[in-house]
Amino acid sequence: MWLIFKKEFKELLRDRKTIIFMILLPLLLFPAIFGVGIFFMSNAAEKAENEILKYAIVGEVYAPDIVESFSQASDKFEQVAIDGADTDTATDKEGYATLIKNETLDFVLVIPETFNPDILTSGQHKIELYLNDAGLNKVYGRVAEIIDVYMDEYQLSAFTQLGLNESQQEALLKPISIEKQNIADDREVWGERIGGFLPYFIFILCLQGAMAPAADLGAGEKERGTLETLLISPMDRYKLVLGKFFTVSAAGIITALITVSSMALWGIVLSQGMAIEFVVEVMSMIGIVDFVLIFLMLVPVVAVFAAILLSLSIYARSFKEAQSYMGSLIMVVIFPVLIAMMPGVELKGAWVWVPLTNVALAMKELFKGTMDYFALFGIFTSTAVIAIGLIMFCIHWFNKEKVLFR
Repeated sequence: MWLIFKKEFKELLRDRKTIIFMILLPLLLFPAIFGVGIFFMSNAAEKAENEILKYAIVGEVYAPDIVESFSQASDKFEQVAIDGADTDTATDKEGYATLIKNETLDFVLVIPETFNPDILTSGQHKIELYLNDAGLNKVYGRVAEIIDVYMDEYQLSAFTQLGLNESQQEALLKPISIEKQNIADDREVWGERIGGFLPYFIFILCLQGAMAPAADLGAGEKERGTLETLLISPMDRYKLVLGKFFTVSAAGIITALITVSSMALWGIVLSQGMAIEFVVEVMSMIGIVDFVLIFLMLVPVVAVFAAILLSLSIYARSFKEAQSYMGSLIMVVIFPVLIAMMPGVELKGAWVWVPLTNVALAMKELFKGTMDYFALFGIFTSTAVIAIGLIMFCIHWFNKEKVLFR
């Protein structure tokens, strides 16, 4: 068995594709994902903030001060006339929508006839803002910056007329105030936010790291014609299977180790070198023991993946067919992680014994710092039982001639 493992593992390390999936992908994927995501988000936000917005105001005569404020901000706004040829299409909501959809305008501001500074007499004014709010455009926020100035002025004028002091003004605006006292510490808040997504990436990377060697050790042997040579050797078939299984598991475990190490390493680099606030905060809360537990929980998970992948590879007629089977397995892995992210699903009761979902929940709890360490018994037990059962099935599968040579 160990002779087979040694032979297969040496061949595994000579394969460039395997090295990419086992080492380079998990080592570089996390910084690439976060780096590219932050880059595009910051660029999109900056572009939306600095873009000159084309606008039109209907009912200008009712609010000349607001019109003047938009005109003075010529570096941010550009007024477009919608009279003349566009009058027929710009007199109703459909006309405004048409102008915005064909990008003639970014927004239309409709001021009512009743608009005036004396809000005690006229009551609340409702200014209609027509815009396409489907994407990241910040139109509403940029328009509100100008409108809010006049809202505050009119409000202050009304309070002055009523003779209200500052505390009375505040009480009138908000008669009842709810002060939220969050008993969750910062680690629990950050853990809830990011802890649910990390198992998704970790599971996929571990699965990807084991896919290539599994496909090669089963279907690849068939294509190369070397499987028959192994079968006629005096070694018991279960030892052949276990040797291959441990090779695939080693590939997955190495990927898991590198993945967890990459998380810790890049977290430290970002927190120390780039001083990103939330990374500094999270990394200062999570201890080395938590990362070790995450890695240890991944070991039986990787064994489950290895047994399933090797069974599929043994069943497949070719390397390509094995890859197609394994590709569909990703959806099976994603589903338990999605369950773990659903509201109300916690690492309690029966969920402690649900494979994969319990590991995903445990990872989130470790990041939150609310882990019930007694639950580790159920997590390791259930996952190990599933892994042993799948290994036994894989051995049974390998002993069937109609599966090997179908």
